[in-house]
Amino acid sequence: MGIVRGLKDDERTLLAKLIAGKPQEMRLLGSLADALVEEMDDGGMGSLRFYASDARSRRLGEQLAKREFVDIDGIPVMVAINLDDHGDLYELDIWKVDFSPFNRFPIMAS
Repeated sequence: MGIVRGLKDDERTLLAKLIAGKPQEMRLLGSLADALVEEMDDGGMGSLRFYASDARSRRLGEQLAKREFVDIDGIPVMVAINLDDHGDLYELDIWKVDFSPFNRFPIMAS
């Protein structure tokens, strides 16, 4: 396991915008303040795995939200929030189509 840390402000803002309007919105937004994450080994694209403090087993469940945007270098980026099989935050999956490092989170309207 890599370094476990809290969310950065831009990560929290992006997650909040993607979660807005979903049935689980209040519960998931409430979990962001204390969320711990681990950066995934994705070549610098910025994907995060949410750390579970309890000992229960977890695996990928369903995709909660997905958006596309263009990074500041003009390269398309896909972002998805995945939940685990218990309905909790599991991953913030960021995929830049040319596999280059991610530069900056977008400013998205709510």
